[in-house]
Amino acid sequence: MANSSHQSMQALVLHAVGDVRLEEIPKPEVEAGKVRVRIGFCGVCGSDIPRIFLKGTYHFPTVCGHEFAGMVDICSTEIDDLTPGDPVVVFPLLWCGKCRACEIGEYAQCYDYDYLGSRSDGAFAEYVTAPRQNLIPIPNGVSLEEAAMTEPAAVALHALRRGKCGVGQTVAVFGAGPIGLMVGIWAQIMGADQVILFDIIEEKLALAKRLGIGLSFNSWESNPIQIIEDLTDGQGAHLCVEAAGVPQTFTQAVQATQCGGNIVILGNPSAEVTLPTSLISQLMRREVNIIGTWNSDYSVFGNNDDWRTVLQAMASKTLNLKPLITHLVPLTEAFDILQIMRDKTEFYAKVLIHPEGNR
Repeated sequence: MANSSHQSMQALVLHAVGDVRLEEIPKPEVEAGKVRVRIGFCGVCGSDIPRIFLKGTYHFPTVCGHEFAGMVDICSTEIDDLTPGDPVVVFPLLWCGKCRACEIGEYAQCYDYDYLGSRSDGAFAEYVTAPRQNLIPIPNGVSLEEAAMTEPAAVALHALRRGKCGVGQTVAVFGAGPIGLMVGIWAQIMGADQVILFDIIEEKLALAKRLGIGLSFNSWESNPIQIIEDLTDGQGAHLCVEAAGVPQTFTQAVQATQCGGNIVILGNPSAEVTLPTSLISQLMRREVNIIGTWNSDYSVFGNNDDWRTVLQAMASKTLNLKPLITHLVPLTEAFDILQIMRDKTEFYAKVLIHPEGNR
């Protein structure tokens, strides 16, 4: 068990770019309308690595981590529909509730949002607090490890919904990181006829095939455009999802999309993208739709949003993300795995960090 006192907790605290320390800090206070959650597992997002080692957060010190599930610890006095020990997931975006986007429930488009793990303290810790409206109870039969992947799975689902993924389509995914793999899994669940996935790392492609994405190819060894043409009788993909964030894969997604098809930009961009005039002309002639996506849909009214769809699919065993988990790491060893992810010194897919005693 962690060596936290009654009033303190262990947390991985970012004091400056690259300066991460495992420390004892006060447990977060439970303000009106909020719930304190004891962390079960917190996933490491691809965005956490540049946030910790390159860019920094919005202020220091900060506790990172926004993909998490845990158990209710304490509720503020007016909350009567949750009890200590209830398993929950937490939507990490804290919307203002006042802007035009919030008025229509488009919380991811909030003009003045806060965010657990980048603007406010997140879940690389033993506890975190969040508003009651951001919590969803975890259905029976869904483990905390699985539930900790709700956020990235919702992001992947949202991207496909933005791209109007449907039955009988050919969907091409460029990039086989955890979210790219989740896009491929979701596309199959949503009825795509062919899911074609590209990456340059053989371990990722092998994992994709174990997940049932048989059409997985190394784009250093074969031409993605030619493969898609061969598999679609020259028509191109109905939907291309760019999930790597590099210029080459964005260009390939543009080239591979059929007339009237959709391209979804999902990967965080790592460099400038310049398209040649001839390719822009093709986009115009083919009337291809380029669609941005960010975050996921969340409803305070219990509607069938991206988050609840994910949890329901996990509960029904339609969605199985357990094979993506390659590392379960105690908080005391978290900095080591973050360095491994930064330096790419060993293969990883989904990395989950947990306070000691929570395994």
